[in-house]
Amino acid sequence: MPRVIVISGAVGALGTALCRYLVERGYRVAGVGLARHAERLRKLEQELGAGFAGFPLQEDSTAAWDAALGAVSARLGPISGAALVAGGWRGGRRFHEEGDEDTWRSMLDENLESAQRALRALLPRLVAQRAGSVVVIGSRNVERPWSGAGAAAYTVAKSAVVALARVIAAEVLDAGVRVNAVLPSTIDTAANRGAMPDADASRWVEPESVAAVIEFLLSDAARDVSGAVVPVYGRA
Repeated sequence: MPRVIVISGAVGALGTALCRYLVERGYRVAGVGLARHAERLRKLEQELGAGFAGFPLQEDSTAAWDAALGAVSARLGPISGAALVAGGWRGGRRFHEEGDEDTWRSMLDENLESAQRALRALLPRLVAQRAGSVVVIGSRNVERPWSGAGAAAYTVAKSAVVALARVIAAEVLDAGVRVNAVLPSTIDTAANRGAMPDADASRWVEPESVAAVIEFLLSDAARDVSGAVVPVYGRA
């Protein structure tokens, strides 16, 4: 039976690349996204065929995640793992120049809180079946925080995501559940090329390269790997 993998942020550049990568390798993929992305999830279903199904969240809450995962299991079968790709970036100003907490709060919500809500719904299921693998997405800024100058909130939020993953990895290891983190540098996407037109994109990481690392961590080939923080920096 094909393995069922849940992907949050499925309609983003990395999420879409990962969904496509996994479907092409025989996985059954459940793409989870906010309700406002329902149409994009439907188009992804049309593109990827029977190997992919979209599941819109009516709200980003643990209860909504729990309901969505119930629907995933009913439609596709038991969940084997998940990649929590959903997140966001806001930056461009130094911490002391920000006149309010809007960026701080939004980065914590879009990166840390979105991951913890998904994990609260996912982990009880995986622990109960005593098997599963979860991958979270950090950033190179986690290990090189100085590279996050001008984006302190994003850097702190991604660092917290990785810290949470490593703590949880220790908590669920004896239950047969693995949790790992991937730290990409700049990913070669249309949005990043538009935002940084003068940068050398050849040094960036292709989405498919990140997808391959995530697939390895989700697979049985990485059965002895948990609590790892894997850099995927390219030449950036």
